[in-house]
Amino acid sequence: MLRRTFLAVLAQSKPRMNVLLIGVDDLRPELGCYGAKHIHSPNIDALASRGTVFTKAYCQQAVCSPSRTSLLTGLRPDTTKIYDLQHHFRGTIPDAVTLPEYFKNNGYTSTGLGKLFHGGLDDAPSWTIPWWGPNMRYDWNSAESRSRAQRIHEQLKAKNWTIEPTGSPAGTRGPSWQSVESNEDELPDNRTTAQAITALKELKGKPFFLGVGFAKPHLPFIAPKRFFDLYPLRKVEMPDYPEPPTGAPSFAGTNSGELRSYGDIGNGPISSEKARELVRAYYACTSYTDENIGKILNELDRQGLRDNTMVVLFGDHGWHLNNHGNWNKHTNYEKATNSLLIASMPGQKQRGATCDRLVEFIDIYPSFAEGAGLPAPAKVQGTSFVPLLNNPTAKGKPVALSQYPRTYEKQQLMGYSVRDERFRYTEWRKRDTKEVIARELYDYKEDPQESANRATRPELQSQIKTMSDHIDRLTAPSPQ
Repeated sequence: MLRRTFLAVLAQSKPRMNVLLIGVDDLRPELGCYGAKHIHSPNIDALASRGTVFTKAYCQQAVCSPSRTSLLTGLRPDTTKIYDLQHHFRGTIPDAVTLPEYFKNNGYTSTGLGKLFHGGLDDAPSWTIPWWGPNMRYDWNSAESRSRAQRIHEQLKAKNWTIEPTGSPAGTRGPSWQSVESNEDELPDNRTTAQAITALKELKGKPFFLGVGFAKPHLPFIAPKRFFDLYPLRKVEMPDYPEPPTGAPSFAGTNSGELRSYGDIGNGPISSEKARELVRAYYACTSYTDENIGKILNELDRQGLRDNTMVVLFGDHGWHLNNHGNWNKHTNYEKATNSLLIASMPGQKQRGATCDRLVEFIDIYPSFAEGAGLPAPAKVQGTSFVPLLNNPTAKGKPVALSQYPRTYEKQQLMGYSVRDERFRYTEWRKRDTKEVIARELYDYKEDPQESANRATRPELQSQIKTMSDHIDRLTAPSPQ
């Protein structure tokens, strides 16, 4: 009670805190501020120097829509019932209050640009000013944008909040990467950046929630040539553990189907030359997005808004670059679930810090609320990480939970994966009976490359029991 009273007084005595949420599609935590000296990311690194880098941040499911839905509702996938790219959460939890909607309900102007919710699944109730996407050939906050947002909303509702599947057969798309030498301003992410700069100018002087989503480095890897030039092909180093973990179930990995839908990939082995091209192109897109993020943060400074704006940057999940022979996301392995998260909040006691405590994407929602001095949001399943911004070594969560569905031998499975400070434990359960058909355990102290499944070792059975209990606790029926 005393803490809530203090936050309420704080909110009344100071200008209201703005929110800038920046999301990046498929950007894994491989940046300068994470120790990756081979990556050119000066703007994200500068943001990190003013905030906190979370090294053990985890998404709830390593694929776009389920991850973003969890982040923006503060709810786990088993509560939202969103496990794919086709269904909208309003069809399963119609009364949920999203993160931007929560701020809208508390007197903020909320608006979103670019990819925030998954493509085609925007949420009209979340926004004071309707969402804008880079395929819209008109300006932010236009009457046409408002009309289109309402039309999409009504169409989804009429179709029971479902869109058509978006998968493509192998080899049916264009090339997996492209270096662009002209017309940079017409690239979708450049258009999103321009709209974000306009929005910051227009929103200045009123409390706002601004969400900005970038598409790259999502496939296809398209970026201006100058970013490819940062990474000479001969100098690109490949991951040093391309083999699947020994003893892992065959269905734990992915067939990399998303990558294989591109015409220069297809089915069959991916050559070492092509793999090196892909890694280089991914890095080029990473640096391209870094520049766009820098433009927005520079505008935040020009408008005098930095000292009164909370900034959180996230990558919606990790990404495999041939790790364990996998490409894309779509697994419960560390490279898919460990995600980019950097937070910078005015007044935080430590800046330029690295925090190794466990956090989850469902924690972003309550963290913004606490940082703004607003009442704790009802029903969210995350916990605020604001205390870690003030003291990065403070006590954190015991585990972070991720999950991924699989079909194996006509059985519908759910892989529940918990990560603690040292181990990752995964149970593959039948979705109807909850029977466990496979287990994985990885020890990152002894095996940082996750090369061997240790779930059968007798000396680790106590650890497995503890982590299995965490899965039961975190997947228990929700009071929602």
